[in-house]
Amino acid sequence: MLSHSLQYVVFVIAVFALYWAVHRHFWPRMLVLLVASVYFYAAFTPFPLLIFLVGVTVDHLLVKGMGRSQSQGVRKLLVTLSIVSNLGLLAGFKYLELLRKTALELVPASWGLHIREAPFDLILPVGLSFYVFQAISYTVDVYRGKASAGHSFIEHLLYMLFFPRVVSGPIIRASELMERFRDVPTLTPEDGGRAMFRIAVGLVKKLVIADVLGSGIVDPVFAAPEKYASAECVVAAIAYTFELYYDFSGYSDIALGVAALFGFKFPENFNRPYLAKNLGEFWNRWHMSLSTWLRDYLYRPLGGNRVSKPRVLFNLMTVMVLGGLWHGADWRFAVWGGVHGLALGLTRCWEWTVGKPEKPGVPRLAVGMLVTFTIVVLTRVVFRAKNMTDAGEFYVRMMEGVPGIANVSPLVWGMLAAAVFFHAVPLKLYTVTSELFVRMPVPVRAVALILLGLGIRHLSAVETRPYVYLQF
Repeated sequence: MLSHSLQYVVFVIAVFALYWAVHRHFWPRMLVLLVASVYFYAAFTPFPLLIFLVGVTVDHLLVKGMGRSQSQGVRKLLVTLSIVSNLGLLAGFKYLELLRKTALELVPASWGLHIREAPFDLILPVGLSFYVFQAISYTVDVYRGKASAGHSFIEHLLYMLFFPRVVSGPIIRASELMERFRDVPTLTPEDGGRAMFRIAVGLVKKLVIADVLGSGIVDPVFAAPEKYASAECVVAAIAYTFELYYDFSGYSDIALGVAALFGFKFPENFNRPYLAKNLGEFWNRWHMSLSTWLRDYLYRPLGGNRVSKPRVLFNLMTVMVLGGLWHGADWRFAVWGGVHGLALGLTRCWEWTVGKPEKPGVPRLAVGMLVTFTIVVLTRVVFRAKNMTDAGEFYVRMMEGVPGIANVSPLVWGMLAAAVFFHAVPLKLYTVTSELFVRMPVPVRAVALILLGLGIRHLSAVETRPYVYLQF
């Protein structure tokens, strides 16, 4: 049940009605959300729920232990066990097959080591990467004293399975969700209108812009780049860069909007990342819940900026390579992250050498944005290709200079123009439009949403496409 499907709309309406009918009573509203979340996840595949249930049970016992213990050594042991168990869960289901394949390729037969030749064929639970990072954030925050260990098992389980974000994030901290479970929720008509507007924006991003770019140019060109001209490959790489943004930010908009309908305010996950002037700023704007997680739970524990300059560069590279691998069990993701780590390191070296200009001029800002966007587009080829061989072939085709651009349809050009325009316009435009929507009479709002749905149906791909980040 994808969050841009009609089934999801009906599901949210039903849960919304039940939730607000009992919202003044803690346990009834918690059970409504928990049952809805379990049902929602089971609609994808029910078996991983058992895995998550075991994982939450282990973490909950460890958290309770940290809450009761006064010994720093014991608390450190318990949080370490939580981190190891969660990373072990991720490694076992997501990376074991990658390690098996890598060992088969790299370990010589003369060593006499027996390596399994048959695939493990393990089912990768949907949203496992998001689950593990969110689980670690809670136990570490309890250890650091930033989150309470006094929550019930039901609260802990709902925190991990809350249906608006369980599949593809955002990665939510305990202070942003679990710490608010006991507050009696409120929802004003204005807040409800803003939430509906946010959901509508997310649907347009996903079903109109992202899906049209994906089916219209990205999928066919990446499937067989040798059949397309060099310029068409360049357009496909740029289109994929925007498809990924509008697909994932559209999902985030829907998740934030649906959460708001139940009285929860989640932090923003994107902030117009392709307007960034350097890669450091790009990662502060792109998938911000992941970027801040990597900063708070990996980069800073490694020493962050408080260590020697060589160590800072090592920390940057480590974070980016591991962050790349988080996206998928394929070494090309490590390569993608490594290239970003190298570029971030070079950026940091440049700043150490010449310093940061206090107020860079317009030409320098424009050059910075162009260089940053170019790096992002070029590395997206590795991100999108099936393997490094296909990525290499795509790069070669881009640089061969084969003329022609006839396979880029007017609809694709129009969606690319729309993608650039809506990404570049000031955020105030969205705020003003949202407030105009809120001030409309309810019947007018209903008509506007119906017309929007009909327009989406007309413009979007006939086939419903899953979210890109479902694979992560």
